[in-house]
Amino acid sequence: MNKVFNKSLKWSTGIAVITLVLAAIFSVVSTFSLEGVNWALGMIIVFLIVLIGVIFDIIGVAATASDEVPFHAMASEKVKGARQAISICRNADRVASFCNDVIGDISGIISGTASAVVIVQLTQAFGGDDATGFQYIVSIVFTSVVAALTVGGKAFGKSFAIHFSTSIIFQVGRVIYFFEERLKLKQLISQPAGNKLKRNTKGK
Repeated sequence: MNKVFNKSLKWSTGIAVITLVLAAIFSVVSTFSLEGVNWALGMIIVFLIVLIGVIFDIIGVAATASDEVPFHAMASEKVKGARQAISICRNADRVASFCNDVIGDISGIISGTASAVVIVQLTQAFGGDDATGFQYIVSIVFTSVVAALTVGGKAFGKSFAIHFSTSIIFQVGRVIYFFEERLKLKQLISQPAGNKLKRNTKGK
């Protein structure tokens, strides 16, 4: 019991720290990106932030829905990204927590903040004499559109992720392989034990 609690506490604390750092980075990048740009480019930046949230939500759902079995044959043939895909499957809870909770929630918060900046830009560009009334209307419309795209995108993404989880996780595994091997970075996700991988491969 204590071991499970300590492990959960350690993981949640680590996630909280990562969220703090990533939120600060996202906030700084989005603020500098929106500074001095016109409202059209600001809209594009907001929609890109929403898209990032949707993509990571798809990865998180695919991780929980995927099965590691199809990747064992690929790993035995040394297909690039297969072992990383197995690691994602075996750490599905952590991958989903990072993608859905950390990146997803940060994207939602940052897109809301960025939307407020775009609304001010639109008001300054088209507000005219009745700036207050115009800003009120723009705020409702733009915020509603962003919310609809976020919710609708994630709803579509969940269905897509469930049906194509194997392909999605394999592509993510290939991306992780690139960062690990080509850029000589430390293993981003814990690798599966070699003997366990061999047993599962034989069983298949």
